[in-house]
Amino acid sequence: MGALKAVAVISGTNSVKGSLQFIQQPNGATHVSGRITGLAPGLHGFHIHALGDTTNGCNSTGPHFNPLKKDHGAPTDDVRHAGDLGNIVAGPDGVAEISISDMLIPLSGVHSILGRAVVVHADPDDLGRGGHELSKSTGNAGARVGCGVIGLQSSV
Repeated sequence: MGALKAVAVISGTNSVKGSLQFIQQPNGATHVSGRITGLAPGLHGFHIHALGDTTNGCNSTGPHFNPLKKDHGAPTDDVRHAGDLGNIVAGPDGVAEISISDMLIPLSGVHSILGRAVVVHADPDDLGRGGHELSKSTGNAGARVGCGVIGLQSSV
């Protein structure tokens, strides 16, 4: 069987939109690539949230995906939520080009991210180091400005 592939179509507040592709590599890493437009220039927290529920927009996607019950952190930290993917950067044109590989977001198995949501936040993720009351749970990344449910991609 070839690599598992998934896709998420991002929509959100104002003109935030885009699409992301997830490809699980043979070594277990999942590569996330794509682009999101309509963002304010600068850093935006970027996470996998636990629920694929967008009935109330991005607010119903639940907390960060955290199957091992750890504190929030940076993607390079030992202590982090599985869904903590750090920040993406939008240029002056409001476009973020995304290319991330991560070992904790598989498309199969008990901790699969399929059916969960990817969420883009209004503000930077402080990676758990900001000293704010929300640093250890959300990175104090602010409002959810865009999200999409992660679904299997057609092989055609």
